[in-house]
Amino acid sequence: MPKAVAFDVAESGRRVFAVEIQGLEAVAARIDGAFTAACQLLLACHGRVVCIGMGKSGHVARKIAATFASTGTPAFYVHPGEAGHGDLGMITDADVVLALSNSGETDELLMLLPVLKRQGNRLIAMTGRPSSTLALESDVHLDVSVPAEACPLALAPTTSTTAALALGDALAVALLEARGFTADDFARSHPAGALGRRLLLHITDVMHSGDDVPRVRADATLSQALVEMSRKRLGMTAVVDDDNRLLGLYTDGDLRRTLDDAAIDLRRTRIDEVMTRAPKTIGFDALAVEAAKLMETHQINALLVLDGAGCVVGALNIHDLLRARVV
Repeated sequence: MPKAVAFDVAESGRRVFAVEIQGLEAVAARIDGAFTAACQLLLACHGRVVCIGMGKSGHVARKIAATFASTGTPAFYVHPGEAGHGDLGMITDADVVLALSNSGETDELLMLLPVLKRQGNRLIAMTGRPSSTLALESDVHLDVSVPAEACPLALAPTTSTTAALALGDALAVALLEARGFTADDFARSHPAGALGRRLLLHITDVMHSGDDVPRVRADATLSQALVEMSRKRLGMTAVVDDDNRLLGLYTDGDLRRTLDDAAIDLRRTRIDEVMTRAPKTIGFDALAVEAAKLMETHQINALLVLDGAGCVVGALNIHDLLRARVV
C-alpha cells in the first residue's frame, strides 16, 4: 500500500471552496442573452422540460429536474442510455429538452439528437465547450465552462458539476419569479413538508370538535367545570350560554390562581364568577399556523375555535399543534 503523506486537510478543503467559487463567478459573468433565450424557451414550453445527462452530469440533471418540478416548471429526468432503448417514448413533441454534458461530446446524448430534432423538440444545451457538437446542434447553448476543476488531478468533475447545478438553480428561480410562483404554490407541491403543513393545514384539521370540546353552562359550579376539564383533557373548558355562544374560558392556570383564594368553595362557586371573560379565540377558517402564532404572542397554551356567530365549534392546545408538526 502507498505510504500516507501528511498534509493539512483543512487547507485542502478551503482550496476546494476557493476554486469552486472562482468557477461560479466565471459562469455568473456569462449570464446574458443566451440565459434569457433559454428562459423564454422554457416559459413558452407547452409540455414538460426533459433533463438528460450521463454520469455526474446525469446526477445534476436529475436534481435540476426535481427543482424545476417543485417550483412550477413541470419536468422530469430521462437517462440517455435508457432513452435509446424505449424511454424516448416518454418525450413528446411539446417538450423542451435540457441536455447536460461538460464535454459536449457524450455519445449517448449525441445519438439522441437526430430523433429529437426530427420530432421537433427544442434543445437547450449546458456544456463546458461552446464549440462542441452538442453546443452547436442546440437551439440555445449555456456555457458552464470553469477555469479549473477542484480535483487536483483535474479528473473528477467537481467545479464543473457545481457550476452546472448552480446554473440550473438560476434557471429555476428565474422561471419561478417570471411565473409569479408563490409560497402557497410551493406548499401545494410539498404537502408533506414543513412549509406545506404551515400553509395548508387549517384549524379544522387539528382541532377537537363535537362532544370532545369541553364546555359547561354559566351556572355550573367550579367542581363541575373541573370534572369536565378532567374528562376532556385539554386543560380548559369553555363557558357557554344556552345557544352555545362563548361567555368565557376557564383553564388550569385559572385553577391555580383560584386555589390561592381561601374563600373559594369549589362546590358552591359558580364558574362564571371565576372564568376569564373575553378570552383569546380563533376563527374556524384560520390556518393552524395562525393558532400557533397567537399562542406564542399571548403566551397561552390553548384556544377555543368560534364560528361567525360566536359559537364554540372547536378547541385545541399546543400539544395538538406539536402532533401536527406545525410548531
